[in-house]
Amino acid sequence: MAEPLVPPEETPPVEGSTAEAHEERPDGGIWEHPRIWTWIILIGAVIFAGFFVARAISLM
Repeated sequence: MAEPLVPPEETPPVEGSTAEAHEERPDGGIWEHPRIWTWIILIGAVIFAGFFVARAISLM
C-alpha cells in the first residue's frame, strides 16, 4: 500500500526517533575565531621577517 503524499508546505510524519536533541554548544572561545589566529600568525611573520631585514641593513 502506498503512503499518502504530503503537501509541500507540511512536514511528513516520522516513525519516531530514539535520539535526543543535542544541547547547543557554548562559544568555543579563541578556537572558533580564526581571524584572531590569522592576525597573530601574520604579525609574528612580519616581526620574524623584520628581524632579517634589520640584520641585512645592519651588515651594509
